[in-house]
Formats: sequence, C-alpha cells, structure tokens
Amino acid sequence: MSGLLGVLSGEMVHLGVSKIQGMVLSLEYNTVSVVIFGNDVFVRQGDLVRRTFVIMSIPLSINLFGRVIDALGNTIDTGPKIVSDVTRKVDTKAIGIIPRQSVREPMQTGIKCIDSMTPVGCGQRELIIGDRQTGKTTIAIDTILNQKQFGHLYCIYVAVGQKKSTIAQIVNFLKKNDALGNTIIVSATSSEPATLQFLAPYSGCAIGE
Repeated sequence: MSGLLGVLSGEMVHLGVSKIQGMVLSLEYNTVSVVIFGNDVFVRQGDLVRRTFVIMSIPLSINLFGRVIDALGNTIDTGPKIVSDVTRKVDTKAIGIIPRQSVREPMQTGIKCIDSMTPVGCGQRELIIGDRQTGKTTIAIDTILNQKQFGHLYCIYVAVGQKKSTIAQIVNFLKKNDALGNTIIVSATSSEPATLQFLAPYSGCAIGE
C-alpha cells in the first residue's frame, strides 16, 4: 500500500468501504505492508485505507472473566458486549527478569504425579509438550479447575487453531464445574484467518500482563 504518510508500525487501519480491520507490520521506503484481520474477499484493488492513529491494542476489563473473546478483544459468546476505555498494547515489551517478583509461591495443578515430581511456582513459565491426543489440554483444564477449588489464580486459556465445537465443549465443561468465572478464553479457531491465529497469543499475554 502507498500513501499512508507517517503511519506507525503496529497501527490499526481500516480497509475499504467495509472498514475491515488491519495492522501495519512492515514499513518500506514508499510502501506499507498490512495484515488483514477480516475477510479479504471484500478488499478490492484501489480501495482506500484509513489510519486510526491507534497502535494495536486490546480492551481490558474485569468483566472479561467468564467470557469468550476473539484475538481483537471482541466478545463472541452470547453475553452482552463489553466496552472498556482501558486498553493495553498487544505488542508490548515484557518486564525483565530482574524487576519481576521472585518465584516463591507454589502453584498446584491438581495432578498428584506432576505436583510431586515437578514443582511449579506462581509466575514460573512451564511448557507442556507432547504428541496429539496425549492429554496436554487436559492438564491445562485440570489446572484451571484446581485453581477454582483450591487456588486463587486467574486463568487465561488461548485456543489457537482448534475447532469451534472443541472450544464450546471446554466452555461448557468449565461452566458446569463453576470454573469459568475466573477464566478468560481467547479463541482463534481454525476457520478464522491466520492473522487472527497469529495475534491470539499476543492478546492473551497482554491481558495477563
């Protein structure tokens, strides 16, 4: 794209008459590269692109707990729309290791073999690695359930590339066990554009920070 003078990297733009959302990723000498978050079928050659003068941000609110949102922060469940004036930039540099509070409080997953062999602390990063259908999601869901029963942590579950039916089952399961109230689910299903799937983990981290 050309003509977007002074546009910033990471700035949100609106494309065409439908005002499809996009984000500036690359700044060249006389052109700008933009990723599209909507259906690119409605974008035509020669359409106008308008700046929003807003760096890509996600709205923050305590009312997000118990809700399902997309990577842009829009609620996609059956509840009322959440409007918040408080936002946080999605692409924000995380706090360094030294300024952070030391890891000194345990976090129980509720699975005895994991809690006894692998001590996990609040604020500690742990990676669950395994092949398909080996129980990675089950460990995460069990941890969320255990925090509702015995812990005090807020949980953010980011679902990337999963089926809508799978996410619906997880939402119903958490709701049935009264664990959805302290959980935010960020959904970027396999049917959504790859750009939203790319953005979803960043949005989840921005909410957590």
